[in-house]
Amino acid sequence: MPIDFHLSPTEAATRAAAAGFAQHVLKPARAEYLKHEEQPKRFQATQPTYVAAVQGGLIKGQISPTHGGNSGSLVEAAIMVEECYAVEPSAALTIFATGLGLTPLNIAGKPEHAEFLAPFLSGQGAPLASLVFSEPGGVANALEKGAPGFQTTARREGDEWVINGEKMWATNCAGWDFKGCDLACVVCRDITDGPAAESAESDPKDRVMILLVTRADLDRSGPGAFEVVRHISMPGHTSVSGPHVRYTNVRVPAKNVLCPPGQGAQAAFGSFDASAVLVGAMGVGLMRAAFDAALAFAKRDSRNGAVPLLERQAVADLLSGIKMQTEAARALTWKAAHALDSLGKGPGDYDAFRELALAAKVFCSDAAVKACTDAINAVGVTAYDLDQPFSELLNNAMVLPIFDGGNVGIRRRHLQQLMLSPTYDAWAATYGPSKKQ
Repeated sequence: MPIDFHLSPTEAATRAAAAGFAQHVLKPARAEYLKHEEQPKRFQATQPTYVAAVQGGLIKGQISPTHGGNSGSLVEAAIMVEECYAVEPSAALTIFATGLGLTPLNIAGKPEHAEFLAPFLSGQGAPLASLVFSEPGGVANALEKGAPGFQTTARREGDEWVINGEKMWATNCAGWDFKGCDLACVVCRDITDGPAAESAESDPKDRVMILLVTRADLDRSGPGAFEVVRHISMPGHTSVSGPHVRYTNVRVPAKNVLCPPGQGAQAAFGSFDASAVLVGAMGVGLMRAAFDAALAFAKRDSRNGAVPLLERQAVADLLSGIKMQTEAARALTWKAAHALDSLGKGPGDYDAFRELALAAKVFCSDAAVKACTDAINAVGVTAYDLDQPFSELLNNAMVLPIFDGGNVGIRRRHLQQLMLSPTYDAWAATYGPSKKQ
């Protein structure tokens, strides 16, 4: 098959629909949430926008057809994310975070888990999902042998699991009223056998599990079972909620086990492999917006000189650099998405395709920060004006290298682990497995 970077009719339709949604639904949301000073209130102000996303099929569209949804390819998802992030990243992130929250079910869900997906397939209301992974002390090194592991724990008691611990940065986890979201995929450590079963030689992965926690579970567990310790205000994504929360003796039925001990880490990191591609698309969207805004400014403004800024070589060099990096970032993102879509059909194994996803996340997120900085330098001091989009673009870009698995602490370490593998095949995702000599 020849290499073709043109959008298929389905992909073009996805782009057109996403662009329309971004302009007509997401963009107006910003004016509404900015009426509030506090980030929690801003988050709640986006609920009507989220309802519109549910009614428009954007939540059902993030659930696999295997489980009753109508999600398309990962390439289509990347196209949609780029269109939304180029217009209104903050309100968009709440929508896509529910997709991340449902990804463990897409990966590991079984027919008996259908009841947990039902609210997200209905096309009604404003159901929120969250992948509850990060912790206040960090999780970058939690799976090292000899490490204490995840500090959020689960203990089997009869036909129930009891959850205790604190989580942080999990988008949507507190729900619209901050008493818990509709569905949380809580990554935790099984301590049923007690500390005697853990040793310096044990593998923390063997105890990692994922429990499905519904709002009904939280309510049934009683007052104080779920608590928001602190709302976190951020310089970017200023309408997003990802607070510090505490679970205290939250009881869930045994049927709520999505991944039993020993299988949770694989599903959690598998979820982040897919989201890595979408963070790449987020970076592309921000880079595109920064370029478009800086180009328009450079064409119309001369800074009281004789010619528009774009005729100044230094400005043109900055803008051409942003444009080239955006094209490169998009190409890598699409390639990574296509590779994961082609798992089992194209060249290379999962690790080869996973490497592309990791590369897309790292490269595009770092490039987005530089693109926004270069756009600011091209525009000059006017970019300091909050009526201009540049400071907000930079604030949103700054989080990309550090969230969804920090580039330094997690994503590059995963790349390192792949390269250290005795079976590492550097170019398998492009050319197929190399021939053994």
